[in-house]
Amino acid sequence: MADQKEVRVRVAPSPTGDPHVGTAYIALFNYVFARHSGGKFILRIEDTDRTRSTRESEEAILRALRWIGLEWDEGPDVGGPYGPYRQSERVEIYKEYAWELVRKGRAYPCFCTAERLAELRAAQKQAKQDLGYDSLCRSIPPAEAEARVKAGECHVIRLAVPDEGETIVPDRLRGELRFQNALIDDQILLKSDGFPTYHLANVVDDHLMKITHVIRAEEWISSTPKHVLLYDAFGWEMPEWIHMPLLRNPDGSKISKRKQPVSIDYYRDIGILPEVLLNFLALMGWSMGGDRERFTLDEMIAEFSFDKVTLGGPVFDLEKLSWLNGAAIRELSPRELLERLKAWRLNDDFLLEVIPLVHERVRRLDEFIPATTFYFAGDLDYANVPELVPKNRDARETAKLLEAALEIVDANPNLDKEILETRFRDLAAAHDWKPRELFMTLRVAVTGRTVSPPLLESMQVIGREITRRRLRQAAAFLKGA
Repeated sequence: MADQKEVRVRVAPSPTGDPHVGTAYIALFNYVFARHSGGKFILRIEDTDRTRSTRESEEAILRALRWIGLEWDEGPDVGGPYGPYRQSERVEIYKEYAWELVRKGRAYPCFCTAERLAELRAAQKQAKQDLGYDSLCRSIPPAEAEARVKAGECHVIRLAVPDEGETIVPDRLRGELRFQNALIDDQILLKSDGFPTYHLANVVDDHLMKITHVIRAEEWISSTPKHVLLYDAFGWEMPEWIHMPLLRNPDGSKISKRKQPVSIDYYRDIGILPEVLLNFLALMGWSMGGDRERFTLDEMIAEFSFDKVTLGGPVFDLEKLSWLNGAAIRELSPRELLERLKAWRLNDDFLLEVIPLVHERVRRLDEFIPATTFYFAGDLDYANVPELVPKNRDARETAKLLEAALEIVDANPNLDKEILETRFRDLAAAHDWKPRELFMTLRVAVTGRTVSPPLLESMQVIGREITRRRLRQAAAFLKGA
């Protein structure tokens, strides 16, 4: 355990998609522990996945964490003494430390081609052996390896994991976790493009940023022995490991967008109060004590202790979240509720997105509300909308196209009208549907109506999160029909 005067913790999201409630969950416990201990909370962006990381995703993550009320002391947008706080801006640092391990004999260059590794994997599968690298390049004499690197031969850097013995991970919540070294792969530390893998960058950054406690989800437990081995290889003192229980669906599976919304933006868009979302996430594996379920962030900070964390898989129950939100709303004064509604969607900016879509459709002002309710609603009721399934099509077939349309929406964060129209038409053609059949199904799924303002523009106004939720629920409805 790191013995330092100041507690320093971090959350380190990868900007490869939507701001995830799991990120908010882990950020919350890091933030609360830092504030309870009088320490520092750091936000670091782990953007070394060059194909999937985007600055738009990073901005969305920062915006979402601030929306729920978490502020960081150091980070890419606020600076700090141990920056830069984006891993993509620290690549030369990782190279230096990777080669330090090579010089110490704790890592080595690997020249195996993708073809050889594929053949190795296939042979291991056929022999029903554990999959992993066979350490072939580990036997190359250091001088020869150095010469091949200097000659420009393509290579990666791998960690030289001990062949025998075990690696012990002391976890604050779980005690000593033991891993047989023979089952730990010689993990790649530096890729052939010079960028680090998660393992190297994570350990180097945590050390250089003086992180004292690593608080993260239990899914990272299997990676931790590699991190312990890296700390040992460098000769650095380890932080304290604290692996929080994973958020679970009601069926016990890991929470995922396939089963329910996981984007923080979805909960913002349906009108969940940010402080309630924090309260709800706090209940995921932690207890204030007694039967108390409602408390503020400041109250959690004052009472916080990891001794109150339970390791049973916390269930992410949307009904429970709605109940908490309703209780909080009822405690607001009418004036306070008005301000919350205005901040949500009853404001000039949002209404000015809606009005142009219905401007030519209303004859009297009293027609505006009925014409626009689906812009403000969350889930829709498909039970009394038979037009969801086109004539001469069946429910299962229609559900599959809705799921395919959902994938198109997933891949288009900005809901670009031209891109969506092209992709939807291509989808219809690929399944021998007429475009009007597919667009009517999409219209009913997204708006609950056969007649509505322009569909694609409406999807943009409704927002990607609610649009995705409705497509998923319409497909699920048809599967059960």
